[in-house]
Amino acid sequence: MGKNNRIKDQKTAILLALLAVTFWSTIGSAFKITLRYVSFIELVLYSSFIAVILLFLILKARNKTYPPARTTGKDVLKSALYGFLNPYLYYMVLIKAYDILFAQEAVVLNYTWPLALVLLSIPLLKQKIGIKSISALLISFFGIVIIATKGDFSGIRLSNELGVILALGSSFIWATFWILNMKDKRDEIPKLLLNFLFGFIYILITALLTNSIRILPAEGYLGVFYIGVFEMGLTFVLWLRALKLSSTTAKIGNLIYLSPFLSLVFVSIAVGEKIMDTTWTGLIFIVAGILLQQINVRKRNTP
Repeated sequence: MGKNNRIKDQKTAILLALLAVTFWSTIGSAFKITLRYVSFIELVLYSSFIAVILLFLILKARNKTYPPARTTGKDVLKSALYGFLNPYLYYMVLIKAYDILFAQEAVVLNYTWPLALVLLSIPLLKQKIGIKSISALLISFFGIVIIATKGDFSGIRLSNELGVILALGSSFIWATFWILNMKDKRDEIPKLLLNFLFGFIYILITALLTNSIRILPAEGYLGVFYIGVFEMGLTFVLWLRALKLSSTTAKIGNLIYLSPFLSLVFVSIAVGEKIMDTTWTGLIFIVAGILLQQINVRKRNTP
C-alpha cells in the first residue's frame, strides 16, 4: 500500500510539475502581448495585485490564518527586503526588457539565472568554482553572445544594449533573491504572500509617482490577470506541491529545462515572431552550459 501511494504521489508530482512548466512557458508570450495594451509599470502593478489576492485566497482555502501566529518583526523586515527584490525590482527590470527586446531574446537571456546563481554563490555563499565550472560558464556565455549580437561577431556590437543589460540584470536580481530565500525557513506560501504585499506597495508608490494608474482596455485586464495567476501566483504553488510530493527534487527539477524551448514555440505561435536561428543556437549553448554545471555539482556532492 505504501509503495502504491509513493508511485501515485510521484505521478502526481510529475503531472503538477509539467503543468507548472507549461504555464511558465506561456508567460514570455503573455508579457509581450499584454505590453501592447499597457505600460510595463501598469503590468507589474496590476499583476502583482492579482497575485496578492490569489495567494491570500489559497491560504484561506487551506484554513490557515494570515499573518501566521509566529510572524516576528524580523520576518516582516525580511519580507520588506525580499519584496523589493521580487516582485518589485525583478519584474520592473524584466518587463522593461520585454518591452524593448524581441520576446525570444528576453525569454532566453532571462533564463541565464542559473549562471548568475553560480557566480553570486562565490561571494555570497563562499563557494569555490573549479575549472569545469568555469568551462560550463564560458559555454553558456558564448550562447549569450550569439543571442545578444544575433550572430554578428564583427566588432561585437549588441543588437539592443539596454534590453540585453536589463534581461541579464533580471537574472542576477532573481539569483540574489533565490540565495537569500534559501536561508529563510518560513513556510513558503505565507512568506511569498508577505513578499508580494510589500512588492505591491513599492510598485503602487512608483505608479503614483509616475502617474501610471488608469483604467485599462479589456485586453490589458485579461493579460495582467493571466500573468498574476500563472506567473506570480498559482504556478509557483503547483511547483512547490510537486516538489513536496516527489521522492527527489531531481526527478522533477530537470523538467524546468523544457521551459525555454517551449517558450520559444509559444512566442512563435502567439506573438508571431519568427524564431531566429541564432536564438535556437544560443539557447542550446546556454542550456548545455547549465546542464554541465549541474553535472559538476552532483559529482562534487557524491561521496
